[in-house]
Amino acid sequence: MLAGSNHKGIHVEQIKIILKSGKDQSVRRYHPWIFSGAIKKIYGSPSEGDIVDVYDNKDSFLATGHYQPGSIAVRILSFKNEKIDYDFFMGRFKKAFEYRQSLGLTDNNDTNVYRLVHAEGDGLPGLIIDFYNGTAVMQMHSIGMYRLRNEFTDILKNILGEKLQAVYDKSEDTLPYMAGIKGTNEYLSGSPEASTVTENGFTFRIDWISGQKTGFFIDQRENRLLLQSYTEKRRVLNLFGYTGGFSVYAMKNASLVHTVDSSGPAIDLADENVRLNFGEDDRHKSFRKDAFGFMDDIKDKYDVIILDPPAFAKHNNVLANALQGYKRLNIKAIEQVSPGGIIFTFSCSQVVTKENFRKSVFAAAANTGRQVRILHQLSQPPDHPVNIYHPEGEYLKGLVLYVE
Repeated sequence: MLAGSNHKGIHVEQIKIILKSGKDQSVRRYHPWIFSGAIKKIYGSPSEGDIVDVYDNKDSFLATGHYQPGSIAVRILSFKNEKIDYDFFMGRFKKAFEYRQSLGLTDNNDTNVYRLVHAEGDGLPGLIIDFYNGTAVMQMHSIGMYRLRNEFTDILKNILGEKLQAVYDKSEDTLPYMAGIKGTNEYLSGSPEASTVTENGFTFRIDWISGQKTGFFIDQRENRLLLQSYTEKRRVLNLFGYTGGFSVYAMKNASLVHTVDSSGPAIDLADENVRLNFGEDDRHKSFRKDAFGFMDDIKDKYDVIILDPPAFAKHNNVLANALQGYKRLNIKAIEQVSPGGIIFTFSCSQVVTKENFRKSVFAAAANTGRQVRILHQLSQPPDHPVNIYHPEGEYLKGLVLYVE
């Protein structure tokens, strides 16, 4: 809980963390993480999620943030010596909302789904909030943020007003396992009046209760729109299609669209999303199959292939295997796509850099011997902002390839 603005606070022991000599440089460059190896001494006994103050080896204040045991020991909330209370978070939420207003997302008849809070990109590390046509879905990745879920609900009501019908907490599977706290996915306020959203004029059914992430891959909004411009009278294959986002956009112009995913519920929702926009249209067909296996025998059957797999690597210790996975996947697609074909290929693994991903795709192209050009280099949209001091926040990487 927090003190301030009529919210009853609780006393928290002041915790002081001292960094080793020379380990303050990244903090002085405003990087929002402090790693455990940089810590010289801790005064006090912090519990996971407690507010801690960070000082350099000469006892000069550096930052304030949430403590957690593990590699990332402190997620910084402020580089100023200020009180972290209800008003602090209200200010951060207002800035996040005003930024989305400036992007034209908060009052848009064609799009009523967007990311409202994007962790470090909005100065709120450990917190994700997506807005789905009246429902705010929160996902906490730190105990410090999880403890404040009720305060955040109140802040959302204050800022969004009548636009907000419900707040859903979907942190059950995202909280750090070391905390010993088991979250429960639940509504913290209200009940949704709608489970459909509009994105660039298309309608999508959203399942934030049992779907992946918060229910929909909002971060591909602009890339889906770009895909649409490459699908005129073309045969399109959407691999790892999930709920059919790319498929719906492709259906606007394509001669046929096939959606492939290993999940039955995802395929069912993809079919429903196509029907919502195009009725019973025999140009679309879905397959519940493994994407790698599906590509074994599709030579020249498709003119456009979308590769948007789940994260192959969530930790650096599996990075090498992940890069091999991207290489194998792209080899198959480049081999199989028809001459003059287009491939949209992505990685959403944070630990995979743009350079690593591009090298994997380069290696894949070289293995096929086909002539390949890069048409576009893609990333996440501006409602998923990247803090310039935190390059790790640029997790979505994509390339659009032309294959002769």
